[in-house]
Amino acid sequence: MALAAERGADYRPDMSLEPSFASTPEDVIRRLGLDTAVTVAAPRHPVPLDSRLSVGELAWSSVGAASVAAATIAGSGDVTLDPDRIALAYASERHGRVDGSAPVAFAPLSGFFPAADGWVRTHGNYPHHARALRKALELPGEAGADDVASALAVMPAAAAAEAITARGGIASAVLREVPEVDEALRAGSVVRIAPLGQAHPRGRLAPAGTAPLAGVRVLDLTRVIAGPVATRTLALLGAEVLRIDAPQLPEIAWQHLDTGHGKRSALLDLTGAGDRARFDELAAGADVVVLGYRPQALARLGLAPADLAARHPGIVVAQLSAWGTPDQRGFDSIVQAASGISWIESRDGAAPGALPAQALDHSAGYLLAAAVMALLVRRDAEGGSWLAETSLRRVAAELLGMPRRAEPSTSAPVDAGRHTQTFDVEGSAVTTVGPVVAFPGGPTAFAPPRPWGGDEPAWRAG
Repeated sequence: MALAAERGADYRPDMSLEPSFASTPEDVIRRLGLDTAVTVAAPRHPVPLDSRLSVGELAWSSVGAASVAAATIAGSGDVTLDPDRIALAYASERHGRVDGSAPVAFAPLSGFFPAADGWVRTHGNYPHHARALRKALELPGEAGADDVASALAVMPAAAAAEAITARGGIASAVLREVPEVDEALRAGSVVRIAPLGQAHPRGRLAPAGTAPLAGVRVLDLTRVIAGPVATRTLALLGAEVLRIDAPQLPEIAWQHLDTGHGKRSALLDLTGAGDRARFDELAAGADVVVLGYRPQALARLGLAPADLAARHPGIVVAQLSAWGTPDQRGFDSIVQAASGISWIESRDGAAPGALPAQALDHSAGYLLAAAVMALLVRRDAEGGSWLAETSLRRVAAELLGMPRRAEPSTSAPVDAGRHTQTFDVEGSAVTTVGPVVAFPGGPTAFAPPRPWGGDEPAWRAG
């Protein structure tokens, strides 16, 4: 990827590969069913996310699609985006601070480990996943990264990943080739749109000239990055977003502060009758439900998209998972390993590498937000209940089908200082990268994040 000075102000990303990913943000949003005359100005230089893969181009079109959707609903003019800010937002964990300290993005048991015949990628950021990893490897509760490395070094990579997964942990063998399944994955849209049932038009979108999603209520059942990025985007654009978490599954504090802007956060145990009744009342008043847990786990709770639409006609459901199918746990880094991305990003051909950001997560989040907006417009015009669905694995397939380079691109470093915001959250100074979705007259700053679990599970009055 060349620098701005080398390419000039009329640079346009190379997104020409067919069949599935559109060449421009405008085309992406049209494929989601939103007819628009809004256009996105060409970037002044490439998005500086250095990679062999077209990460910057994917980021540009994903953020651009959400911006075009917002501008269309708001009735504003054409969109101009900042490629530097997009790069910073995609790598927000590197630029965030809590009381001046940088967060630790990956815990000691999260990473690449050599196996007897290759490499294994593990994920142990959450304590329950780290415990499962240790149990699968028959390690004591205090075992650290060196102990994990010793255990994995004598195991075949696939067998190790299977054993860890069977115990509820998260791991994948690092593939050296892109699986043949990718061609089939790319045959369909990167975000699948499907009707869920009939319902009368709701007419909830506010008139042009106001916040695009003012008056829209969103129930947020997501964790980690992709889902929270989608709902953070909806909150930025005026929606009332209420995140619901189980009290027995605490969130990583800095992670919530990095993606919780403008939302409220409440705790409900949906396996308990009282809390479940409270949730059902909230769902009855929602316009959108965003789901980020495994589909089978949601189905056991009666929260599959079809179940929600049957109980709440007119609902828009956005569903995100790691894999689509199979139905198993996963994160961006694990999907990179299992899809062949990690080996493509190897810098020396001897050890796997990684994308310059959690780009599958962030792209999925912005694309899902764009799809929600397109479906809200469609519901206002046609009625119906609707589903927007994607997965990190589907986004990985999209990225793998785009043009790639023989060597990683290089770009100049970006000054993060002028693109960050600092908030006081219960006495702590929280610094995060500002919003990247933009349109004329739109918001230029986030509302502060709320403490995790600190709000009542109720919609605001009025």
